[in-house]
Amino acid sequence: MDNPKVAVLIPTLNNHEELEIVLKSLKSQTWKGQLEIAVVGPTNDPGKEITEIHGATWIDDKGSRNRADACNIGINELNCDILCFTDDDVIPEKDWVEKLVRWFVRDEVAGVGGQNWAPKEDPFLAKITDVAFGAKYVTAGTRYGKVAQGELIEIEHNPGCNSAYRKVILDEVEGFEPGCIGAEDVVLDHKIRSKGHRLWFDPESTMPHRRRVPPALFKQMKNYGYVRTLANSRWPELRSWSHLAIGMFPILCYAFIISIIMGLITNGFNDDILSNLTTKLYFLIPIVLATIYILICWLGSILGNSPHRNMITIFFSPIMIFSAHYYYGFGVIKGLFQIYLGKGASAGLGIQLDDKKRN
Repeated sequence: MDNPKVAVLIPTLNNHEELEIVLKSLKSQTWKGQLEIAVVGPTNDPGKEITEIHGATWIDDKGSRNRADACNIGINELNCDILCFTDDDVIPEKDWVEKLVRWFVRDEVAGVGGQNWAPKEDPFLAKITDVAFGAKYVTAGTRYGKVAQGELIEIEHNPGCNSAYRKVILDEVEGFEPGCIGAEDVVLDHKIRSKGHRLWFDPESTMPHRRRVPPALFKQMKNYGYVRTLANSRWPELRSWSHLAIGMFPILCYAFIISIIMGLITNGFNDDILSNLTTKLYFLIPIVLATIYILICWLGSILGNSPHRNMITIFFSPIMIFSAHYYYGFGVIKGLFQIYLGKGASAGLGIQLDDKKRN
């Protein structure tokens, strides 16, 4: 592409204070080509005034009930060659647009995205969550850092807060799946790849993205598990053994608790709880497995790529990893109940599931 026209689309909802930070950051981008900043949201949203003050384009979401529908309105409204997506709670680095756009000189690049980490201003708990999210073996952080700097790696899915696409391809797949209440970026990337196009990951492109802390983190992970399970049902190609495995996590936790209680009952609540083999097994199996789990969490955090890794955040990371697995697992179970005993996968259409406390 020679001198492509680039646009950035930001969906927002009652979050004008953080949105203003995003808009200020985008005004100082190093990209010197054509660039339009657009925000899509409700007509009465306070973000509209903030958007116009900063010289960005405001797009009425026409009463959209979810991020997917709002973004589709933005896609239809914008005239550009490359469309970048981010959220209203990020702090874009000055070269964010430039780093993503540079790869579109390659014909095989239909879309490209990058990493997202907690900004340095985030509180301590958010940084622990960041280390947990970036841990290898136990979370999605395994994709980060797979290749050397300056190289691309082909990928199945990029984060919605740090991604860019050829506009012609977004038009070809007709944008996001209408009505998606979550996992809309996962489904979009699946639709693009199903058409034979290729998506890429740039480890040099980093987006500071605020992390949730408990209890919002718990709600976020439960929502993730729920909407991803519903999406997996509608698009079986998205299924992965790991998603179903995490659904077993809450069940295993309760099984461990029951095992310990059974050990106490078997031993007659005597002081010497390890007086017989049966009692030992009831106690030792969950303890040994829990110890192995914590060690894997620590190892994954040490080998992860979060910029907030240090002895303290790594030490506490298993707590956040456990919380993520536990609540994501509950979301998976909720999704399975909905699929087989409720409204079915169509429950994934409607009002956006939101875990954020908004102004």
